[in-house]
Amino acid sequence: MWEKRRKARASDPVGAAAGVVLDRRGFLAAALALLAAPRGSFAGESAGAALPDAARSALPGSEFVYVSPLRRDGSESTCHGEVWYGWLEDAVVLITSSESWKARSVAKGLDRARLWVGSHGRWKTPLGESDDFLRAPSFVGRARVSKDAALLDRLLVVYEKKYPAEIGRWRDRFRAGLASGERVLLIYEPTA
Repeated sequence: MWEKRRKARASDPVGAAAGVVLDRRGFLAAALALLAAPRGSFAGESAGAALPDAARSALPGSEFVYVSPLRRDGSESTCHGEVWYGWLEDAVVLITSSESWKARSVAKGLDRARLWVGSHGRWKTPLGESDDFLRAPSFVGRARVSKDAALLDRLLVVYEKKYPAEIGRWRDRFRAGLASGERVLLIYEPTA
């Protein structure tokens, strides 16, 4: 019986095209490898495939992205915030406090967020809340945490150009915070 199943799988168009017949262990190992691999690491997969053209064209020059974590049911959190960011290798990269709601949501497994791209000023003002950013191009991204000092250096190069008047007050705080664990880098890769 086992030999019949093995031959039947070999005639399966997917198995035949790949030239591989997998037993249960092989199938599970391949499935786990797919799930564990970083986004964009497979041939033909594009990290930016889920990124609308309007968002893609706004990302290099926009002053802010506005971030809202997505709940488990896919709805947006009531937490919103405008943040400095860098557009590096088809991902939004930012540095934040490890205690911020953005970092805490990722730590809780809520790694998806909606990001709006634009320069619409502060979300909360003394006169109330502004929802102007909700009309900006947006996309859903999957977040991951990084503590890579080399990535921070690349981000700071972007910050030097985008925020020249403010970066002088923050550069050393960002470096010290990442080194101490008080800050983390968040990388949001566009996803479907």
